[in-house]
Amino acid sequence: MMSFLDRKFDRPEFDASGQSILVTGGTGSFGRAFVRSLLSRPIPPRRLVVISRDEQKQESMARELRNEFSDEIFARMRFFVGDVRDQGRLELAMRDIQIVVHAAALKIVPIAEYNPFECILTNVHGAENVVKAALRTGVEKVIALSTDKAANPINLYGASKLAADKIMVAANNLSGDTGTSFAVVRYGNVIGSRGSVVPLFQDMIRRGVTELPITDPRMTRFWITLEQGVGFVLSSLSIMRGGEIFIPKIPSMNIADLATSLAPKLPHKTVGIRPGEKLHEIMITEDDARMTVELDDRYVICPAQTEWTQTHLRPFGARPVAEGFRYSSDSNADWLDASSLTNIISDKD
Repeated sequence: MMSFLDRKFDRPEFDASGQSILVTGGTGSFGRAFVRSLLSRPIPPRRLVVISRDEQKQESMARELRNEFSDEIFARMRFFVGDVRDQGRLELAMRDIQIVVHAAALKIVPIAEYNPFECILTNVHGAENVVKAALRTGVEKVIALSTDKAANPINLYGASKLAADKIMVAANNLSGDTGTSFAVVRYGNVIGSRGSVVPLFQDMIRRGVTELPITDPRMTRFWITLEQGVGFVLSSLSIMRGGEIFIPKIPSMNIADLATSLAPKLPHKTVGIRPGEKLHEIMITEDDARMTVELDDRYVICPAQTEWTQTHLRPFGARPVAEGFRYSSDSNADWLDASSLTNIISDKD
């Protein structure tokens, strides 16, 4: 079986040459990896636009990229200070843009629970603004990043992302003569990203803690690397028609096993599940399974519209999933072991 590190999710390859691409929330962990990936190609995009709220992060990102790439390559970059809550600013940023990757979101579950209005403004109204701006400016494709928490949500973050997913899928009914296509990618926790438990545990270990806090020793999560997430988004852009929710086949790992692999000698302290957290995550429910097809490296939840067909997915071996199928982190057939996680972390250091 192919090792976790060897899974690239980069086929079919997306041709970015000659394209103008915009990334919302582009100074986040995904945005930085996405931009580096595209700038590193033999033929980078014609123009690559980052829009985000924090000018300091933009300045830091621009400085890093200027040091990493030639002046000719860096000249393709544009940085817009703006917010997905502002439709007018999005419309200005999307002029002459063919591809939009919507990565901006408020993502930390307890903060969303404590600041519900702010979460809705960014995650739900922000998605609506991205759709309207893309339709007004004639963008060709929009693909939005979702989360496993959007399937059968129990917290506001998950509910807001489910609403955003629904907005993106339904936007295909509004494109009319513009021909704009909208799709979604949904995946689990990203190893090494900001907010991930891995860098949190690593920081605690460096500070010399005597035990690691575990929410619940039974807890499981889906895991994917940043590089795999970027490849998955790009390959989904290649095959999308509009209305799909793309879900990668990725492994699960028990949270206690993860802590043990990072610090084998440290004991664990069970601190309890935080408000809004699940014991296990799910990415495809039994109800969604009726509209789900399976490819070799991913699942695709197809829209429920009767006129939508799956013909464009057949060349990739699309086949229906079994009746009552459920893609959950506890019943997943694919598991990440300690040695694989250690290799991933060592590769990033």
